[in-house]
Amino acid sequence: MIQRPLDGTSTEAEGEVELSAGGAVVRGGEVIVVVPVKRDAQRRRVLVLPKGHLDPGESDEAAAVREVAEETGVVAELIDKLGDVEYSYERRGRRRNKRVAFYLFEYRSGSLEDHDHEIEEARWTPLTEAIRDLTYKGEREIVRRALSRWSPDR
Repeated sequence: MIQRPLDGTSTEAEGEVELSAGGAVVRGGEVIVVVPVKRDAQRRRVLVLPKGHLDPGESDEAAAVREVAEETGVVAELIDKLGDVEYSYERRGRRRNKRVAFYLFEYRSGSLEDHDHEIEEARWTPLTEAIRDLTYKGEREIVRRALSRWSPDR
């Protein structure tokens, strides 16, 4: 069981876990993908789904709604949970564990031009291309799940 202290982390038997949330925003057969200003560990551009850390006391769902709005500039309705992606990475010589809760969102309104300063580019891309082009395997799987659950005639 994950317990959530107020600092955006959780504690589990194996150690501290950073918590984040985000989503796959769909419209028709497309999904929003973003290129963050921040690069990966090798200083390369990455193509990802919108996501970010939980604020103190914030639920996964609330963080996902907030991060989608901030990073994409659009208003979207949360439809369903798609799953969690768990991984570890190294920062400042220390191994960190992370869990990102991803949700399916349906686009409602707004412009991708209104994304925040942390994002270099936000764009619509066909779901099938996102499955191929997203940088991280876990996020490609999330888009596969979105594609299998999404009904364009909603």
